[in-house]
Amino acid sequence: MAELPEVDVAVAGGGPVGCAFALAVAGSGFSMARISGDAALADRPIALSHGSRLILERLGVWNSIRNTPIETIHVSQQGFGRTVMRCAELALPALGYVTSYSELAQGLAARTPAVSGMLLDWKVDADGIALRLSRGAQEHGMRARLLVLADGGRLRLERVKEYQQQAIVAEVTVERPQVHVAWERFTSEGPLALLPYGDELALVWSVRPASAAELLGLSDRDFLQRLREAFGGRLGEFLTVGSRAVFPLSLRRGAVNPQPRVLSVGNAAQTLHPVAGQGLNLGLRDAWELAHMLLDASKEDIGAARLAARYARARRFDRYAGIGFTDFLVSLFSNSLPPLAAARGAGLAMLDAVSPARRFLARRMIYGARALP
Repeated sequence: MAELPEVDVAVAGGGPVGCAFALAVAGSGFSMARISGDAALADRPIALSHGSRLILERLGVWNSIRNTPIETIHVSQQGFGRTVMRCAELALPALGYVTSYSELAQGLAARTPAVSGMLLDWKVDADGIALRLSRGAQEHGMRARLLVLADGGRLRLERVKEYQQQAIVAEVTVERPQVHVAWERFTSEGPLALLPYGDELALVWSVRPASAAELLGLSDRDFLQRLREAFGGRLGEFLTVGSRAVFPLSLRRGAVNPQPRVLSVGNAAQTLHPVAGQGLNLGLRDAWELAHMLLDASKEDIGAARLAARYARARRFDRYAGIGFTDFLVSLFSNSLPPLAAARGAGLAMLDAVSPARRFLARRMIYGARALP
């Protein structure tokens, strides 16, 4: 097995979180290798919070990212209850932004050269960590002081909660579009989100698996009619729908205490339900905080147990708040029991009436549980 050069930090992953981490550490004096295969990236819209914009600005890439601002978020449920969050309440240019996942990943990857290959496994020893990579038909070895997993959890997420929901994603157009407004509509089967994406709306519609199969089998006309029934008439009629895709929804999370010399960020640490669009933003905060810990560390500390423990402590509150918040929303809103529906509606109406509570929630959705820009 051929050996690749030894590095201080090896990063496994070709998505935005792994690339952002690699870019944040670049120029630090530590040697680094980002390991990434040739798999095609999903070409789908993704929501970034204003907090993620700040991270990307500090990395020097924001101005090259095409995006559609979200200035208003309208949250409602079928029946009674709604609240509206506006960027002006927080003195921000936007609450968030919608961009292309593949363009974001490619833009970051272009600034962080990669070692082509796929991480197969690793083994920790007294002096570091030995990696085994697949590169075409050959296997190669590499040694590092620290391995950062940012590959979406392909190998080792431990705890899984299946939501018994699937998300239908597509791009739609409507009769009465409202500029820079995102919509989160809670239905009896799950949340329905419409995000501004150029001249269209990006749809993420969470339903039960049987309903997903039925909806995918409908004609465009019938699908749009069912979408109109679920969402309501605020945007008039739904006019067109692009190609539809579906993926299962679950909550996955890794170990609380990291392995020696191995740390996880982004979906390799936790994979969330898409409700409220928290997953990628939480992952970017993982990457940013870990990078800054490494920048303050000596070479001898890289991979040491004390650095891993410090990172786990630093991220615990934000991580579990993000997991708990999204899981709570799915559990609370994905049913049609009348008493609970009435209580939810009253809660949304109260949130809409109490602006400090609304700003408190918005700041934590934007910046994370600690609400720090």
